[in-house]
Amino acid sequence: MGAPPVAASALTATVALYMTLVAFGNITDFGTNQQFVQHVLSMDTTFKDPDLMWRAIESPALQNAAYVAIIVWETLAAVVLLAATWFWITGLRRDAYDRARAASTVGLVMVLLLFGLGFLAIGGEWFAMWQSSDWNGLDAAARNVALAAFTLLVVHLPGVRRAGAERT
Repeated sequence: MGAPPVAASALTATVALYMTLVAFGNITDFGTNQQFVQHVLSMDTTFKDPDLMWRAIESPALQNAAYVAIIVWETLAAVVLLAATWFWITGLRRDAYDRARAASTVGLVMVLLLFGLGFLAIGGEWFAMWQSSDWNGLDAAARNVALAAFTLLVVHLPGVRRAGAERT
């Protein structure tokens, strides 16, 4: 196993552990980030612009459903990335590298969708999270997008394959 596969393995494992801890934290300490989701969706700490407030979701049932969906997505991403990490670690055969790369790609895109689409685009823009000084997760979301995107790039470097394997 050369340096590029080791880097892909280590970075995938890092994101896998991070997502596992995020999901575990949200499951075992449900209320902390539940408040975050409720405030973002209700838009109660934004500038209260009447042209935007129609977007607010004030139903606790819908807010909780959104939060549970986030936790399920985090958990699934963690499971996929943990499997990808296992494939990288055991990647002695060409098909294991292909599976490692494919599983990493799926898991990392899931992370990008959660934090890029979910938090940056939907939370940040649609629900105007950027306007809140108290409930603004844009910096954390951007860090997660950066880590997942960088890892995805490393996973797809040309040198990340078994020595002697034909080029794809």
